[in-house]
Amino acid sequence: MAEGTGTSPTHIVRLVRDAIPPMHPGGRPIVAGVALAAAGVRALSGRGTLPGLLATAATALFFRDPARTPPLRTDAVLAPADGVVASVTDVVPPADLDLERRPHTRISVFLTVLDVHVQWVPVHGRVAAVRYLPGTFLSADLDKASEDNERNALTFVRPDGVRIGVVQIAGLLARRIVCPLADGDEVAAGERFGLIRFGSRVDTYLPPGTEPLVRPGQRTVGAETVLGIAPEQLRAPRSVEG
Repeated sequence: MAEGTGTSPTHIVRLVRDAIPPMHPGGRPIVAGVALAAAGVRALSGRGTLPGLLATAATALFFRDPARTPPLRTDAVLAPADGVVASVTDVVPPADLDLERRPHTRISVFLTVLDVHVQWVPVHGRVAAVRYLPGTFLSADLDKASEDNERNALTFVRPDGVRIGVVQIAGLLARRIVCPLADGDEVAAGERFGLIRFGSRVDTYLPPGTEPLVRPGQRTVGAETVLGIAPEQLRAPRSVEG
């Protein structure tokens, strides 16, 4: 069968491969552990083949890492995560972020166990600060989870000086936040930067004066949904208190 017909085995394999997202490296040890546990149960009891396969497949699906295509606008602040917008409110950023201590629009995106749990960089630029803080594991949809839960706060700065804050927040089931970034790393909008294992929340702090383009109840697609437009004239001063 000719390659050009679009029905060759190679073409079919490529279509199937493109339809199944790859797995994030951070999830491989977990999936391997589930698979080994399922194999152990099967070896000891002679049963549980189907439940074991389903559990392994469900775990692999949780750690899926789909390809995303960010928009071309360099002044857009992209959603760092998939999920549902839980709230859009003006608050003073936490001390964990290297931002001005005046109101910023905070967009909170809640991720259920069914959402993709990879996080993406919201803007072109570099990492100004990364600060990990241990904490509790309250339900991530509670407002106080932003201050009480285990979290990882990242401040990104664009080449023009505009700063955006992103906080990865562990949830009721989450027990691990993965983030390989460090202070000073150069980043590009739409790059993967982290992973939260099982139900969580991601807060984004827009530069002061930026009008949010999403509202509560709206679904976001990480690296593609535009949360707001922060043009160059909205410069964020570098100096902060503390």
